[in-house]
Amino acid sequence: QVQLVESGGGLVQPGGSLRLSCAASGRHFSIYAMGWYRQAPGKQRELVATMSNSGSTNYGDSVKGRFLISRDNAKKMVYLQMNSLKPEDTAVYYCNAVVSGATIWPWGQGTQVTVSS
Repeated sequence: QVQLVESGGGLVQPGGSLRLSCAASGRHFSIYAMGWYRQAPGKQRELVATMSNSGSTNYGDSVKGRFLISRDNAKKMVYLQMNSLKPEDTAVYYCNAVVSGATIWPWGQGTQVTVSS
């Protein structure tokens, strides 16, 4: 059973930066695309960014040019560098493996990001 543990969230002022981390247990991490998702209060969970097992990336329109996804297969980690944060980025952030557009592992607890002055 794979477990996902997200960390690095917090309270930050608009325009600030945070770096989120996601640690995955289990085998075969490197063969999967990994994604970051977020869920704001009262809204559905949305895809923020993905990185394939070969390193290609995709970003949601609202975060393009501000967020950067990366991964370290040896450590079974995936990261999300978030810059120029906006209040609308406030949400709980989660990571997961992605296959054909669907997540495949149980969700972790997520990490709360709050952007506010």
